[in-house]
Order: sequence, then C-alpha cells, then structure tokens
Amino acid sequence: MAQTPSFAQDLAWRLEALAFDVATGLARLFPIDAVSDFGAWLFRTLGPRTSARRVAERNLRIAFPDAPDEEIARLLTAQWEELGRWIAEFPILDRIAADPARVEVEGAERLAEIAAGAGPVVFISGHFSAFEVMAAAIVRAGVPCQITYRAMNNPHVDARVRKNRVRYGVRLFAPKGLEGARELMRALSRGESVALMNDQKFNGGVAAPLFGVMAHTAPGPSTFALRFGVPLQPMSVQRVGPGARFKVIVHPPIRLADTGDRDADIQAGVRRVNAFIEERVRARPSEWFWVHKRWPAEVYRRT
Repeated sequence: MAQTPSFAQDLAWRLEALAFDVATGLARLFPIDAVSDFGAWLFRTLGPRTSARRVAERNLRIAFPDAPDEEIARLLTAQWEELGRWIAEFPILDRIAADPARVEVEGAERLAEIAAGAGPVVFISGHFSAFEVMAAAIVRAGVPCQITYRAMNNPHVDARVRKNRVRYGVRLFAPKGLEGARELMRALSRGESVALMNDQKFNGGVAAPLFGVMAHTAPGPSTFALRFGVPLQPMSVQRVGPGARFKVIVHPPIRLADTGDRDADIQAGVRRVNAFIEERVRARPSEWFWVHKRWPAEVYRRT
C-alpha cells in the first residue's frame, strides 16, 4: 500500500509538476527544431556542472576502457546534447511523430506482419536517442501491444507524462511485482505483444556481460519469449538530423533455443539481449542514456 506523502514532499512534487507544465507550455510555442536545438545547448552547458557528469564519464570509461581522454571528452559533450534534445522534444513528440518527414521506419513490413497476425512478439530495446518514437511507431503500425514503463516517483509528473504520451497514441502499463508479470503473460495469451526496455540495471536479475563487464539484467523478455514460444523483436531508433528527425529500425527477430533447461535458456536469452544493446551502443555511442549506473556498485568503485 502506497504511503501518504508528507506535506513537504507533496509540495515539492507539485512544484516539480508546475515546472513541467511551464516547460511544456513554452516548448509547444516554438518550432520543433528550435526546441530540439535549445535542449542540446542547455544540457551541453549545464550537464557538465551536475553530479550526473561523473556517472556518465565512469560509464564511458567502463564501456570504452582503451579510448583516449579526448574521445571520452567528445562523447561526454555529444551525449549531453543528445540527452538535452530528447528531454526538450518530449513535450512535442506528438508533433514529431505525426510528421512522416521526421520519422522513417526501416523494416515497417515486419511491423505490418505482426499487426496482421504474425505476432505476438516480445519487443526489446534500450534508451537510444528519442526512444519514445519507437513506441509511437508500434502503435501507428496497428500492433496490439502492452508497452511497459517505470512509473515516476512523482505521481503528479507521472500523470502528466502519461497524458503527453496519449497525444501520440501510446498508453503505457507500469508492471509491478508478480501481478504485473501475470498481466503481461495474460496479454501474450490474448495474442497481444509486449514491449520492454532492457538496458537498465535490474537488481536480482541475470548477470550477463555488457561491454565485457557483468551487468544484472532483467530476465523478463527471455522468460516471456520462451514460455509462449514467441520471438524477441529488437527495435532501435537513431537521430538522422538535422534537428528532430529519426529512423526507427525494426531488426531481424531473435528466436531463442528451448532446450528444456529453462534457466540455461533464459541465461542465453539475456546474453543475446545484452549483445544487441551493446552492438547498438557501439554503433552510435553518443545516443545512449549514459547517466544511469548500469553496472554493479563495485565496478564504479574500481573506476
């Protein structure tokens, strides 16, 4: 049962929600690319002055231990710009998603197949560039899908974020605990697909290599795929610019081997998920979400 927040906590949450409303209102007054460029400038300027700078730098050195300092510095700047663009673009993502000139879907025929009955599938992806564009592409293709997300701590901002996503057709499900997993399984039983992000730390998850370092990873996607005999369907998005223009890529499906040893099969599935994430990050490192502590705490103590 959720605890009632203190007066001070609720006031802080409401002030954050007010700031969100102001930022959203301002963003919707300006052209799309002007908003995107402002976000890049703001985070390029302020990001290095925050505590998140240290997290991003450590992550980059974990992933690219042989990279010279100059390359790490370049990637730090580039990832601040990308993060700023994504945050600034979020309030106007409905305008971006509605413009065919701004969102290209590579592999759209695969989404059409899934929508026409070749599903269900377990969509997997990571926090690449403006990752919300992928959810919009799934919905616009007509794929019946439970798109999951992690609810925000601030319930007032969370309600606004959900409302903003509805503008571009996405209704999200925040699974919690065993009942949440059961709901996803019920969706798959009904023939609906499910979509999960798979690139953040999951305490108690399966340890699998990511950039050669063991990282705890959610086993849910592999578990669902094996239980229902459906493929993992990787997707990614990349910025093609200038400004807010994107390519959503529907990659070839991953079909997991079912050997009868469920634990080993899930472990193998998680490794393939991490391999996909690593491949996409290596291809476009500036577009990943580097300000999250992805690896175990002891790894950061060594860097």
